[in-house]
Amino acid sequence: MTDILTDTVPATPTDEELARLTAATDFLDHEHETVRAFVDKALNGIDREKAGQVELAVALYYAVRDGIHYEVYGADLSPEGLKASSIITGGKGFCLHKSVLYASACRSVGIPARLHYSDVRNHLASDRLRSYIGGDVFFHGLATVYLEGRWLQVTPVFNKLLCRLYGMTPLEFDGRSDSLYHPFDAQGRQSMEFLTDHGDFDDVPYEFVMSTMRRKHPKFLDAEGTGTVSGGSLADEAS
Repeated sequence: MTDILTDTVPATPTDEELARLTAATDFLDHEHETVRAFVDKALNGIDREKAGQVELAVALYYAVRDGIHYEVYGADLSPEGLKASSIITGGKGFCLHKSVLYASACRSVGIPARLHYSDVRNHLASDRLRSYIGGDVFFHGLATVYLEGRWLQVTPVFNKLLCRLYGMTPLEFDGRSDSLYHPFDAQGRQSMEFLTDHGDFDDVPYEFVMSTMRRKHPKFLDAEGTGTVSGGSLADEAS
């Protein structure tokens, strides 16, 4: 598996770059029957021949945001566990997983997509999660997609239930502007602040992701170092 940084892709990619950014990869395995079935279900009722890419991207956004449960505990961070097909089978994951699935789903319908990583300050994490993370600065994953001549940053992460429990307004996506975490929650409290930007990648930069997790959040990883600690539920820890 090769980790390729692609933040040098120009605003208007060439045909060769567009082909590369819609191809299946080890992690973005959109040719897998499980991913195909997920996409078919998400786009049920949409005429793909007539629909534009914006409509498809929006439908896939909500399928990932609300169809895959957001859970930070007991998450599989092995190479197998970070494949789009495995994420669908497991039915849950956090930002690192859901961004992979969204990028894979978009590529499956011809929308160029990449993975993007940042460090963020999250003010709405539970006390227990902060103790594992080592504070309120988290390594964070999202996706970037190419729609109507522009690269957009897209975050199909917190599902509606979790947003309600933590007093957050669910993050929407219209396919024409970035979808990043709102700086304030439903009560006007600051919820997330973007800090260091690590750029875009063609595929999951696995060694970079895991070395960053080990360096920034060592207590958050399980004994084997291929997953997160288990025995909790972020929804149950909402206060």
